[in-house]
Amino acid sequence: MTNRLPAIFFGHGNPMNAVTSNGFSDAWRRIGQEIPRPTAILSISAHWFVPKTGVTIATAPKTIHDFGGFPPELYQVQYPAPGDPVLARRVQQLLSPLDVQLDNSWGLDHGTWSVLRHVYPRAEIPVVQLSIDETEPASFHFEIGKKLAPLRDEGVLIFGSGNLVHNLHTYAWGRHSRDPYDWAVRFEDEAKQMILAGDFDPLIHYENLGPDAALSIPTPDHYLPLLYVLGAGQHEEQIGFPVEGVDGGSISMLTVQVG
Repeated sequence: MTNRLPAIFFGHGNPMNAVTSNGFSDAWRRIGQEIPRPTAILSISAHWFVPKTGVTIATAPKTIHDFGGFPPELYQVQYPAPGDPVLARRVQQLLSPLDVQLDNSWGLDHGTWSVLRHVYPRAEIPVVQLSIDETEPASFHFEIGKKLAPLRDEGVLIFGSGNLVHNLHTYAWGRHSRDPYDWAVRFEDEAKQMILAGDFDPLIHYENLGPDAALSIPTPDHYLPLLYVLGAGQHEEQIGFPVEGVDGGSISMLTVQVG
């Protein structure tokens, strides 16, 4: 019996969650306290969406503030977690013969650190980021998740960060919160049922799921990290949703924990 780490997809939402104490950030902190402690973290963030598969190799990855128009305090946040070149090369090995480039230019973007600064506030656990190749179909990303699954038995937390529903065109940016859009609720409910049933094929081919999915996933960047996490799961493994909720009407904050 191995001490298998879970694979977890976090809905990261508004970058201000990084510096806010709310129901989402409190729940993220509890997850860090409750799951087995990883020796390293492999993050797949919506915000490293580029035409290649790359993995960070830096021993001290920089904190990237990849957003604009937010209060100064957010730009002052640093998440000084170490990197892990050994893990980066292990990812290369697992994904061979795919060309995985060792990247020293990227660091930890806000999809990673805005959540991790609550999950592991001391920033002592090494973190490596894996890019999402924007030129490849969803099935490619699910298959990569399957190839990464052995890391879970090696002390590595597979950490996806995006949002199941992510439509900024309809997001309520004002001070007043609004109820979730009906289409967002319907798609989230449909996706949860499929996840619990282990019926991942429709989620991989989400373009065929109809107008609710089209509104929920206008671009694939925030959705695809979920497929890495589902791909890293094992047959009939327990799946739960430790964080739920919709922010601004059109951003699902759902967390999906496999194992």
